[in-house]
Amino acid sequence: MDDDTVRRAPATGPRAYRALATEAVHAGRDDLAGLGLHAPPIDLSTTYPSYDSRGEAARIDAFAADGTEPSGTPVYGRLGNPTVARFETALARLEGTESAVAFASGMAALTAVLLVRNSVGLRHVVAVRPLYGCSDHLLSAGLLGSEVTWTDPAGIADALRPDTGLVLVESPANPTLAEIDLRAVAHDCGSVPLLADNTFATPVLQRPAESGARLVLHSATKYLGGHGDVLGGVVACDEEFGRRLRQVRFATGGVLHPLAGYLLLRGLATLPVRVRAASATAAELARRLAADPRIARVHYPRLGGAMVAFEVRDDPHEVIAGVRLITPAVSLGSVDTLIQHPASISHRIVAADDRRSCGVSDRLLRLSVGLEDVDDLWHDLDHALDGARGA
Repeated sequence: MDDDTVRRAPATGPRAYRALATEAVHAGRDDLAGLGLHAPPIDLSTTYPSYDSRGEAARIDAFAADGTEPSGTPVYGRLGNPTVARFETALARLEGTESAVAFASGMAALTAVLLVRNSVGLRHVVAVRPLYGCSDHLLSAGLLGSEVTWTDPAGIADALRPDTGLVLVESPANPTLAEIDLRAVAHDCGSVPLLADNTFATPVLQRPAESGARLVLHSATKYLGGHGDVLGGVVACDEEFGRRLRQVRFATGGVLHPLAGYLLLRGLATLPVRVRAASATAAELARRLAADPRIARVHYPRLGGAMVAFEVRDDPHEVIAGVRLITPAVSLGSVDTLIQHPASISHRIVAADDRRSCGVSDRLLRLSVGLEDVDDLWHDLDHALDGARGA
């Protein structure tokens, strides 16, 4: 099948469906021409005037009752923002869900999901390692009163309890790029919501809702923004869960700033182009690394993507110290290539035994491949690997 056949998202108008690349450019912007605008406006207002206080009371009552989004003129920045709403609309369209709810960061988004489930007494979470290190820590430390059972994908059904409120997986996983059969996992979850962290794959490579995930989490800081200059998180989901998430966001204040919403909407426009270009380079780097005697093991997902992980035979810290074109920094998904040592940074907060048991070895390096020329990147890696061997 060609890309247009398998990458469609719901749209309005005479054509019922549009290709993902088209949606990435136009979703959240469909009304601009009618408004006489080309670029989306940035609404920085924190509050909005209204002379109808009775109407305001009715809208607040509706929101308090079931999370219904206030219609008409906005009320207050913590209830919602028009610029952020454009990003939410676009991301929901790309992921193929009814709704999306944006937050100040990916961790704020995950926190809101856990609070929604905790609020109805479902505090138990079943999770599969590895996850992003801070997600792991949030669950393991019980900071929100949650209790976690760690298992492998085959053990999910047996780990479920009457008070299980969520099953959490990440595929491809951070940082080992391990992949999970999301459809099989969703089946094993039964009526328990499956949350799939789709940060690494993005809707360009997979759409977990199509495989049965009720919740799709993104650290929007990464590929959705794509330029290393904005923090954000978002959960794509059905409208029922979205209403509950909005209530938690209003109560806890983890809102996305309007300027961040604007940057994220702009980032979505080039998401398919960026992901495909970086993925082609990453696949070639993974091939070269796999053939290199200085490398013990390469992790690259069957799904593809712009992330590569590899285990070096020599000192990984010397590789980090030796790069010059590649930036040694945490995070990922930017237009420039980043490298980091997970055991020292992104997964340092996870207990060492737990790290190692799920494949995060002390010699593992994680590479987020950007848009540079593949030969320039390889030259830099080759130099750094030589330096590690010499040290």
